[in-house]
Amino acid sequence: MKTLPLLPLLFACVAAPGGPAFAAAPPPTVLAGLDALYPELDALYRDLHQTPELSLQEEKTAAKLAERLRKLGFEVTPKVGGHGVVALLRNGKGPTVMLRTDLDGLPVEEKTGLAYASKTKAKDAGGTEVSVMHACGHDVHMTSWIGTATLLARTKDRWRGTLMLVGQPAEEIGAGARQMLADGLFTRFPKPDVAVAMHTVANAAAGMVQFTPGYALASVDSVDVTLYGKGGHGAYPHTTVDPVVMAARTVLSLQTLVSREKSPLEPAVLTVGSIHGGTKSNIIPDEVRLQITLRTYKPEVRKALLAGIERIAKAEAMASGAPRSPTVNVTEGTPATYNDPELTKRLVAAVGKVLGEKNLNETPSVMGGEDFSEYGRAGVPSVMLWLGITEPKRFAEAKGTEEALPSPHSPLYAPDRERALRTGVTLMTTSALELLGKP
Repeated sequence: MKTLPLLPLLFACVAAPGGPAFAAAPPPTVLAGLDALYPELDALYRDLHQTPELSLQEEKTAAKLAERLRKLGFEVTPKVGGHGVVALLRNGKGPTVMLRTDLDGLPVEEKTGLAYASKTKAKDAGGTEVSVMHACGHDVHMTSWIGTATLLARTKDRWRGTLMLVGQPAEEIGAGARQMLADGLFTRFPKPDVAVAMHTVANAAAGMVQFTPGYALASVDSVDVTLYGKGGHGAYPHTTVDPVVMAARTVLSLQTLVSREKSPLEPAVLTVGSIHGGTKSNIIPDEVRLQITLRTYKPEVRKALLAGIERIAKAEAMASGAPRSPTVNVTEGTPATYNDPELTKRLVAAVGKVLGEKNLNETPSVMGGEDFSEYGRAGVPSVMLWLGITEPKRFAEAKGTEEALPSPHSPLYAPDRERALRTGVTLMTTSALELLGKP
């Protein structure tokens, strides 16, 4: 297999003229092993891409990763919080550094046309057969994670401390981190001093790394509301309590939570994504169901708006003369992802010495969510960095146009795999070496 050598890829292809020399990088004996390792990583990536598993079903994926880590000398514990994997490599006195990857795929039918495209099908939680794809880059995350584990296991003379690798299930449904923590992630195993993760992004060229100090991703809460009325014939509305009208008023009133009940300087998005009620045009139903998503950053804003959703739903029901109070349930929720500013600054400086400072750039916060946030909430200073995955030429061509590059969760999501994987391994390895103790 013909592969791109490490130094030309990371410097000639993507580094700007005048960038720092490789001599300024972390010990070259660590990253120098990537060239020889790459064919093995490429094969792993293709395998993971072709065999994705849905959230809470990641048994085979977890087993593949656990087997590789055992062969590298890690102490491996499977089935933590479901199909989670915890692997420890103890190497003397020093800090405990956690590197996290996610394991699960998505119920998406792949349409990339790649020779190694996923054709996997599986049954979802409801028993429906669906296509499955790694449409969010978790295959890149896992392969880079294994690459980093391999390089560090082979160069233990270059660092001290404990390397803690966490393979987390169920990220796509916001459940895996909580499940692992509830199963003793930070009590059965050493509580790390720091935690680092990365996530692929299409709006950056492969070879680029982006960072966001402070709030990087929003908290995301799913709220189900059921409004109860009194059904009847559409010709005799006075004999009913119409939950459709009640729902319409509720949807409009909910928007005032964002526009009138919080500071305009505090970001928030409230979306009513689904309304279900009724069966026929001339029948007033007994109930209507709303499905709502709330996105915020600060915990106090999140708390106030969640309370506001319940208050408005109950108030509209009361104003309509509803026969009973609505039910309001938060069905899913993840806190905002907060990147420790000092830790972010430290890692960016270290990575910049390897990739070249012009291949790193600060990017604004986004309103997407990630349950990596749970580890920071549990008291571990954390950073998530963004890994560009779009082929550089294609990225440059799209940048000056209105073309929208395939986003995560798209059936066309296809990383420029060699550049992305090499940069991902370099990013995670450099971050770990910066944070672990020195011999």
